[in-house]
Amino acid sequence: MMKLTRLSKALSAAMLAGSLSLAATAEAATLKVSHIRPQGAIIDVELKEFAKQVDSSTDGDVKIKIFAASALGDYTTVQERISVGAIDMAVQPAATAASRKMQISAFPYVAENWAQARKIYGPGGAIYNAMKGLYAQQDIAMLAAYPVYFGGVALNREAVNPGDPNTDKGIKVRVPGIKSFQLTSDALGYISSPIPFSEAFTAVQTGVVDGVIGSGAEGYYASFRDVTKTYIPVNTHFEVWYMIVNAETLADLNDEDRQALQQAAADFETKRWGKAESDQSAYEQKLAEYGATIVKLSDAQLAAAAEKVRAEVWPQILQDVGKEWGQGILNQINQ
Repeated sequence: MMKLTRLSKALSAAMLAGSLSLAATAEAATLKVSHIRPQGAIIDVELKEFAKQVDSSTDGDVKIKIFAASALGDYTTVQERISVGAIDMAVQPAATAASRKMQISAFPYVAENWAQARKIYGPGGAIYNAMKGLYAQQDIAMLAAYPVYFGGVALNREAVNPGDPNTDKGIKVRVPGIKSFQLTSDALGYISSPIPFSEAFTAVQTGVVDGVIGSGAEGYYASFRDVTKTYIPVNTHFEVWYMIVNAETLADLNDEDRQALQQAAADFETKRWGKAESDQSAYEQKLAEYGATIVKLSDAQLAAAAEKVRAEVWPQILQDVGKEWGQGILNQINQ
């Protein structure tokens, strides 16, 4: 009888331990995170570091599973799915299909240099705060901004008067389906052709278009280096992505895990601001080493491009995003 009692107690203890273990496993959250670049790209490497920090600081309560190269869908679709909780997180550009006001993030020639960009797009900046509010309206929490580069023009041919925005260049370029990019391309003398990103490489390769506007050196090296013969860093816009998470998913974490995730996101953001400018130069060099001609423009040429785009494009985009709202953001920047 004694042996049976001891055996019974041992089995009960084992079952209890197993139940506790299963409960702990069930409580651990695995968050799916999407990004648009291939595996091994800078964002992929930095997200893996972020995932390690989250795992360590939450004692394994929160796991980050990374999906590279838009494996969970185009970034517009991903943003929509984050809004409804079908995907947990992403680091990606803002999708303007959900709100035209999100064009403010890619407003052309808002910042002229990296110091200005950090003031505008970094924590507490006018566009940073505006984007945080716009995401919140979609049940999305913005955890961090991720600066990438100043944009330029990649061509599968030689440039035509690249420093003169008043020259009609007769060159057709792919642009994203975002009004600000289309108008900027036209203002700089190119012929804009809206084409989905998934079809852009083939469009250049087959001669449907002669180049691309909407990205920068890192993006062109990652996705278009085999069809880029000329790169013109004309600073079309400041590219910034956002680390976003479904608001309910964030709220469902316990206080300690939520704070740990937010702190990891803040560290992720700070590290990126410290590296982004040098990364841009490094990728321009990589394009050159791969065979592209880098056409550097003078300060006067860059100023001429900025002046023309601000005069012709800004009024039209302001009408699109809401003149009073958009001008209010620009006024904050210019204070």
